[in-house]
Amino acid sequence: MAALLVAAAVLSPAAAQTLDKVSFGTNWVAEGEQGGFFQAVADGTYKQYGLDVTIVPGGPNENNRMLLIAGKIDFFLAANTLMGFDAVANNVPVVSVAAMFQKDPQVLLTHPESGVTKLEDLKPLTLFVSKEGIASYYQWLKSEYGFSEKNVRPYTFNPQPFIATPNSAMQGYVTSEPFAVERAAGFKPGVILLADNGFNTYSTLIETRRDLIDKKPDLVQRFVDASIVGWYHYIYGDNSAGNAMIKKFNPEMTDDLLANSVTKMKEYGIVDSGDSLRDGIGAMTDDRVASFFDKMVRAGVVKANVDYRKSYTLRFVNKGVGLDLRPKDEPKSQPKPDQKK
Repeated sequence: MAALLVAAAVLSPAAAQTLDKVSFGTNWVAEGEQGGFFQAVADGTYKQYGLDVTIVPGGPNENNRMLLIAGKIDFFLAANTLMGFDAVANNVPVVSVAAMFQKDPQVLLTHPESGVTKLEDLKPLTLFVSKEGIASYYQWLKSEYGFSEKNVRPYTFNPQPFIATPNSAMQGYVTSEPFAVERAAGFKPGVILLADNGFNTYSTLIETRRDLIDKKPDLVQRFVDASIVGWYHYIYGDNSAGNAMIKKFNPEMTDDLLANSVTKMKEYGIVDSGDSLRDGIGAMTDDRVASFFDKMVRAGVVKANVDYRKSYTLRFVNKGVGLDLRPKDEPKSQPKPDQKK
């Protein structure tokens, strides 16, 4: 009898579970800003949800979104909500199913001696902005804050021109560029987070094909739920397993870089703030997407006739998954008021 009980335990559904193979493509090389996904692989969270997940790293010569569209991978990490609007405009059948970042990490950095603390005070400075930045958030700066392009200079992802030009500002991510500038120049730059000034796009979204949602909604739900749990573990728990995996994929990543990313994500409420405090990491709302769409239409980035509602679904989020993993004593980071409605 005892032998039969042992055999039954060995052959229990949990032990004998067949995992669904899933591939997830990122939009850049492995880094802390993707930490929750790596954590969910490394600590077994995806397996607990019945998934065998393979992460396909992105990079300068990779186009994982095309692999998603072609059906070669199952999920993709989209940088921001604009990508979804563009997909609808071009009849690309992909949908955002969760937003892992409540705030876009995009910032503008200043020299501390400039004394600049408000976004509008940046107008007279030399501004180092990338081509992608000019086509997106800078158009919003023009329409909402009255910026012009006369002082804009090309940003080539090298901080040296900014460091050498005191009366200037430079684009970056709050999780990386301020740290890099401080290391290279020996001063702590001023940081203005666009998300705290009305640029209310979601960021680091999980995107998948519409046909996968139709055919395998349970798989999509499990991937979203497990990713959410992975992000709670990465931000608030022991993230050593996730970081080890990130460093394996990208040897240029260091412990201090990764620690800085987590610190800044928590400090600025990048992952967990606003609606996610109530509805869980990954939260999205119709009002928020509509608000951002209206801003992008006013900025001339998106055409008003785009049916932006096709770019996302709330079917898989706002369920409170993982809220019990948030430490009770963790300060509740709330977004600053949207100054430009």
